[in-house]
Amino acid sequence: MSESHPLYDAGLQPERTALAWRRTALSVGLGALVAARLLPVLLGHPVWAAIGIAGVMGSAAVWWTSHCRYTAFYRHQRPHPSSVQGAWPVAVLASSTFLIGIGALALSVALLI
Repeated sequence: MSESHPLYDAGLQPERTALAWRRTALSVGLGALVAARLLPVLLGHPVWAAIGIAGVMGSAAVWWTSHCRYTAFYRHQRPHPSSVQGAWPVAVLASSTFLIGIGALALSVALLI
């Protein structure tokens, strides 16, 4: 096989994936900022802002992980074992989204009662 025809052609899929993760991190971060601003007002205690701060930190972690994976991918031009650590970012994001949804539902029910 000649060197001009590589075995692996990444195309633009890795870039689209990285952009999707960054967009997700941005939306989670924005939601966390809104929560940090509104939860203390709605619930009457400034301690509730910690939820928003934790969300911003989680968003930053998702952004950083996306950046590191994308950079490692293009450094090696293929999924390198050291850059692909499994599906833990997806699991953490899905779990966080589930917990945020349950918390929002509980807050809505508590404010209605």
